[in-house]
Amino acid sequence: MAIQLDSGPTVKRHSYQQNAEMNITPFVDVMLVLLIIFMVAAPLATVDVPVDLPSNAAAPSTPPTEPVYISVQANGQLFVQEQAVTLAQLATATHGVTGQRLDTRLFLRGDQAVEYGTLMRVMNQLQKSGYSRISLVAAEELVP
Repeated sequence: MAIQLDSGPTVKRHSYQQNAEMNITPFVDVMLVLLIIFMVAAPLATVDVPVDLPSNAAAPSTPPTEPVYISVQANGQLFVQEQAVTLAQLATATHGVTGQRLDTRLFLRGDQAVEYGTLMRVMNQLQKSGYSRISLVAAEELVP
């Protein structure tokens, strides 16, 4: 006894359509979890530990016996030591005070109301004259 199989029309087992879109729900879930972890961990990364630092045992460096001051007043008036000069005369007057020693440290004092550009022009003029050791002077603020 033999059974004959009919080769009739074939029927698909599943009638689903193909979906070419990627499911990003797990990706979004992972990203949200990472975002929460970083939001919690970020404040812990800052150093907020109070430390009482030791004092400096080294002796402070002594100021030069004859410091060379370049001063700029609020109205833009320029001085080398106590001699009033113009920006064009700055190099000549500075060479006269320092004895043309280009390694002399110059102390640039600018009034609080002086524009930043004015101080930069003075510093650039001094650097063009060959002086590379220029220090800015500020008032010492006393903390109670």
